[in-house]
Parts: sequence; C-alpha cells; structure tokens
Amino acid sequence: MRIRSLGVIDDAVVELSPGFTAVTGETGAGKTMVVTSLGLLLGGRADAGLVRIGSKAAVVEGRITVAPDTPAAVRAVEAGAELDDGALLISRTVSAEGRSRAHLGGRSVPVGLLAELAPDLVAVHGQTDQQSLLRPARQRQALDQYAGTAVAGPLGDYEVAYRRLRAVAGELEELTTRARERAQEADLLRFGLDEIAAADPQPGEDTDLAAEAERLRHAEDLASAATAAHGALAGNPEDLEAVDAATLVGGAHRALDAVRAHDPVLAALTERIGEIGILLSDVAGELAGYADDLDADPLRLATVEERRSIVNHLVRKYGAGEPGAEEAGGCAGVLAWAERNAARLTELEGDDDRIGELTAEHDELRSRLSVLAQALTDARMDAAKRFADAVTAELVELAMPHARVSIEIRQTEHPDGVVVDGRTVAYGPSGTDEVELLLAPHPGAQPRPIAKGASGGELSRVMLAVEVVFADSAPVPTYLFDEVDAGVGGKAAVEVGRRLARLAQSAQVVVVTHLPQVAAFADRHLVVEKTNDGSVTRSGVQAMEGEDRIRELSRMLAGQEDSELARAHAEELLETARGTRTAPRG
Repeated sequence: MRIRSLGVIDDAVVELSPGFTAVTGETGAGKTMVVTSLGLLLGGRADAGLVRIGSKAAVVEGRITVAPDTPAAVRAVEAGAELDDGALLISRTVSAEGRSRAHLGGRSVPVGLLAELAPDLVAVHGQTDQQSLLRPARQRQALDQYAGTAVAGPLGDYEVAYRRLRAVAGELEELTTRARERAQEADLLRFGLDEIAAADPQPGEDTDLAAEAERLRHAEDLASAATAAHGALAGNPEDLEAVDAATLVGGAHRALDAVRAHDPVLAALTERIGEIGILLSDVAGELAGYADDLDADPLRLATVEERRSIVNHLVRKYGAGEPGAEEAGGCAGVLAWAERNAARLTELEGDDDRIGELTAEHDELRSRLSVLAQALTDARMDAAKRFADAVTAELVELAMPHARVSIEIRQTEHPDGVVVDGRTVAYGPSGTDEVELLLAPHPGAQPRPIAKGASGGELSRVMLAVEVVFADSAPVPTYLFDEVDAGVGGKAAVEVGRRLARLAQSAQVVVVTHLPQVAAFADRHLVVEKTNDGSVTRSGVQAMEGEDRIRELSRMLAGQEDSELARAHAEELLETARGTRTAPRG
C-alpha cells in the first residue's frame, strides 16, 4: 500500500506480511493514517480534512492478492476490472475540495463498489467496534452472525411475516380511524355517479350538440346560401337567360374534345375539364340535397340547447382537469371521472369486507409470528451456548483461564405482543429476543454484563476473543485490529500477541498496537516514524529487522532504545515469539 499526502504522511509505502504485521510508532506519528488508508481503499468515507496541508489531493494505492474464483474477484471482473497476476489494484484519491475518485483494476468505478467488495477482503476491528459490541442490539447481531444459516433461515421467515403484519396493521388502522371520512367520500361519489348515469352523456356529445345548435340557429341563411350556390353551378330553371358554371364548363369541354386527337397536351387538358364538370355536377347535387334537408325547427333548437345545458353542467362539474378531456371533448373527462370513481366507490363500499379479511389475516399472522419467534429463539439459544463456549475457550488462551462467558437471551413481556413459550412478549423486526453477553471473571463470581463486570484489560481481551471467534466462523483473507489490546499489559499482553500469531497462521493479520509484547510476535514489524525539519512534517513507514527491531521494542518497553535491561527483555520476547510461530498448529 502506498500513501501520499494523507494527514502527517507525506509519502510512504506499507508492505504487509502474508502472516502477522504489527504497526507501531510514537503517539501522533501517523499509525492511525495507516488504518485510515486501508479504510479509504475499502470504500470508507472521504474527508477533505485528511488531505495534507499544502497538497491538492491525498492518494492511496493498494495491491491485494485475490483468488480469481472468490466473490470479490468475480464482482470486480464483472465491473470491468482486470486482475494483475492474481492481484487486484485499488486506488483512491481525495481532493482538498472533498471530491473522491476510485479506480479498481485500472478502471474508474463508483466508491460504493469498493465498499461492496470490502466484507470479502478485509475485516476491520477497532475500539469503535468494541464499544458497539457493548450494546445489546449489536450483541444480538453478533450472535446471529456467528450462528450463520441456523439463525438466518428462521430470521428471514420471521422478517417476512413481521413486515406483512405491520402492513396489515397499518391498513387496518387506516380503515377504522378514517371510517367516517370514507363514508362521506362514498356518498359524494355515489351522488356524482347517479347524476352522470341519469344524463347518460356520450363520447363527444358536447361537441356534436354545439355544432347542431349553431346550424339550427342559422338555418335560413344556410339554406339561402346553398340555393344560390346551386343555381350558380347548375342553373335556375326559371331564369332561362342565366349562365351557370356547368353550362360554361360543358361548352369548353365540347370545344376541346373536337380537336383533342391532334395534340396530347390538349387531350390532357380536355380530360381535366371533364373531371371539373363531373365535380361541379356532384357538388351541385349535394347542395340541392343540403338545402332540401335543412330544417329551421325552433322546437329542435330548444331541445338541443336544453341537452347542451345538461351536458355542459356535467363537464364543468366532473370533466374539468381530467386527462384527455380537452383533446377528446368534455364528455370524455366526465366518462373518465365516472370510470375511475366507480372503481373507487366499489373499494369504499367493500371496506367492511376488507376489514374482516384484514382482521382474519392479522390474527393468522400473529399466530404464525409466535411460532416463528419461538423457532428463532430456539436457534439463538443453541448458537448462544456454542458461541459462549468458543469465547470462553479463547479467554483461556488470553490469560483468563478461569473466566466464563455466557449469553442471556430474554424477552420483555408486552400485552400487545405475541405469545412465545406461554408468555405474551414484545416483538420487533428481529424477533422477540434481547441478547446480552455476560462475564464471570473468576470462579464464584456472578455473571454480569461485560460493560459492568470487566475491567479495561479484561474487556479488551473479551472483545478480542469475540473477534477471533468471528474470524473462525466467518473467515476473510485479512484482519485488521486497531489497538484492540488497549488496557492490556504484562502476561496478558504476551498471550494476546501469541493468539494473534496463531490466527495469522490461517489468515493475514495486521495489528496497530502500542504493546511490545504484541509487536514481538509479528512476522513483520513496521514503525511509523515522524521527523520535523522545522517547516514540513513528514512520516515514513520503516520495516524493523535485526538490531533495529530490538531497539524499537526496547523503546516501547522502557522508552529508551539503549537500555540494557530493555534490550534483554526485547530479545527474550522475540525468542518467545519465534517459538510460537514455529510451533505446529493444533
């Protein structure tokens, strides 16, 4: 991993061991930036405040070895990334303005994709995780995670039933609390539908009526105009001297028809004049029929105006604003309103039936939820025993041989809950169980919640034991522990280092620590060093080997690199650690 312009780190390369890597350094030297850098590569939140003062951007680049058939590698390839000799290249850039960019396998990708891949690549455990594990809700999640499919199956069934029960309960509440409003709405809809049904408007009727009324109001003018036009086209039998268009066109056609054989152009014109004559004859005939059929009937006009009044009233009342009303005519809006609200009325009138159906479903779901909650509790009880035994076994390895961990699973009684094991208990989205991790640090001690029953050092070891048990049940290639050994010292610190070294035999382990007893067990020891030249603070990450490592462990032990006692202790720690790393796994 290469880190540039991030916090106090100017430019540093971090090479992690395939086994156990310890990262140490003075307070404020930038150890946290190493953890932050890995977090950025895993899709963590970008913060412009991380960018080194005077730099335009912070850049973190990482090379992570992955097997091509792992979920992370498959998902990366699906996103267009390419593997480089079995490694996934990841980079993250954070600008001083706060903008963030991510690249995966040579391809620009959303930052969210890095976060999606993270759980399959690295498990990060820090003091924040320890604090969250003190909360009962987080402890329940931890137990469920440890149990795997044994709890995931019943929990999934319970969650489906729970969500449906909440939806049914919400609909029931709405139907019952809004019963009066819905009844008033039904009355209004019923009145409107009856009014429309009585009038029986037809699609486009308002437009047709308007046209007919206009025609009836001007019937005499229309008849007179049609008669005059007919006479102009076809002639008037009572006026023998009048010249009409049909006679003139007929004369023109006869004159040309006599000579059309001598010129094709003239023949074409003759044909067109003949067509004009036919068209004039047709129009004249239709004008005659129009004039004969036109009837200036005052009674019919009154009937049409009365019908228009009824239809327009409906359009104003029900058709305004209806989709398509303007394009298809006002009646279309009225009919659309009727169709839509007939369905709504059916729904409202069926409320009583719906309430009965929902009540029956609600009761059935509560019964089913009781059965599912009991199955979920049973699965958690079984997993809790195994989980507690596994954590207790880890505490033996962490210099707490007499400590005992147990998990209490209880339910809070609630009159509106579901029946579980003969009691009515409160139910929630994850079941009816409250889970709490208890610790009895020595024989005869009463088990107490770990937040109250453990000292700082004991709490750190319990949390580390929990994390190690998680690692066994849900393994990932790399584990990062950020000062999870806080509050631990002496022999207990040695056992913490030994346990981390054993975990590193099956996975890559990275530990940010201030304890020399832990750092001594590392396969690679990295030190974050900070120097100050008076103007710019730079940090580098150096690998400690041989004499340099002894000096660093001496500094961590006594604050003095050249203390003979500290050097002897450091060498003894390294010798103890070598024995652990070379011991066969068991």
